[in-house]
Amino acid sequence: MTTSQALLPQDAAHRRRVLIGISFAIGGATLLSVNDLAIKFLSGGYPLHEVILTRALIAFAFILGFIAVSGQSFRLMKTRRPWMHLSRVMIVMVSNVTYFLGLAALPLANAQAIGFAAPLILTVLSVVILREKVGLHRWGAVVVGLLGVLIMLRPEGAGSVRPAAVLVLISAFCYAIAQTMTRMMRETESAVTINAYTQIGFLIVSLCMGLWAGDGHLSGSSDPSLAFLFRVWTWPPVADWPYFLATGLAVAAGGMMMGHAYRTVEAALVAPFEYTSMPLAILWGLLFFGTFPDLQGWIGIVLICGAGLYTLWRETVRRQTNAH
Repeated sequence: MTTSQALLPQDAAHRRRVLIGISFAIGGATLLSVNDLAIKFLSGGYPLHEVILTRALIAFAFILGFIAVSGQSFRLMKTRRPWMHLSRVMIVMVSNVTYFLGLAALPLANAQAIGFAAPLILTVLSVVILREKVGLHRWGAVVVGLLGVLIMLRPEGAGSVRPAAVLVLISAFCYAIAQTMTRMMRETESAVTINAYTQIGFLIVSLCMGLWAGDGHLSGSSDPSLAFLFRVWTWPPVADWPYFLATGLAVAAGGMMMGHAYRTVEAALVAPFEYTSMPLAILWGLLFFGTFPDLQGWIGIVLICGAGLYTLWRETVRRQTNAH
């Protein structure tokens, strides 16, 4: 057997793993876009802590059901890295809360586009924290992408910064860190374990928030984000339960699929397929809320998504070059 023949099975296995990972990333991005749609709908009549608590209960029940049906042991919930989980859950919590607060006041497509600044932020963090060298191409993409972010931060016809857009930008920063941590935990933690502890964190924090602000004593703000944060707890009518169910199931299944993709395939290969949710966000906004990006929005979307995809492509090329 020649050396090339010996390598064929390994290459085939690698291609299969990458294909499965990419498929999971596309499926996860699609489901998470459904989560955004449901959250956007619910943000007009319910407090954020109620939505997150209900979503976490449904998601955690789904995860437990998945463990039972798949025949896996509940010992899967045991972890050797509790502090890593705690740190990641806190970061994911900040990322989710800031994103949803921004989403309450922004069109779906705008929020989604600003969220895609994450690859650009990862590039900057790699230089500042990891002391990696970044070439002119990637720096150029960062500058173009950040220009797109600045366009999205400014409301139409005004010179002030849009606070809701800043919240989504903070969310993108935290999301980039959380996905890096997911990659770091892949050797000891499964996608199910990571997602389960995330939902437990959501349950605890949202329950505490509900006990503190659920009576509505802090409500009354005219700002959509603050209203979403402090609105009084309301028992939902039957007509709204499909949206609660959709957000719980979508975040559980989508989070597990995305976690599996990032655990098994290099982030630079997986991340571009998260952009599947961008055209879906535009479609959901048009169908459910009657919103469609204006010229300024389209310019920002093209600059941010284009720069993000180019950055991820350059990162893939750089890794392949270094490997050889």
